[in-house]
Amino acid sequence: MPAKIRRGDKVVVIAGKDKGKRGEVRSVINKTDRVIVEGVNIIKKHQRARQAGQQSQIVEREAPLHISNVMLIDPNTDQPTRVTFRKREDGSLVRVGKRSGEDIE
Repeated sequence: MPAKIRRGDKVVVIAGKDKGKRGEVRSVINKTDRVIVEGVNIIKKHQRARQAGQQSQIVEREAPLHISNVMLIDPNTDQPTRVTFRKREDGSLVRVGKRSGEDIE
């Protein structure tokens, strides 16, 4: 079964501390069912100096979210939607937004 959410998709967070925020999916981690969304779930990571003369620093970066906590934004309606699949005439699967009933991509 193909993925319902892919890299480059626009999503909205539906649960957690960043509920309501929108962003683009930077990467999908299939093994743990997690996604990294641009500008969402920011954490501070303390980095130790690796070489002499280099300073330690605090780096902000995005942490992964569980895929169930995000919902795809339908590009046709700009509203959050669930995703289903439909077979094309050539046998390949295409994603379909439940809200609009139109193809995604």
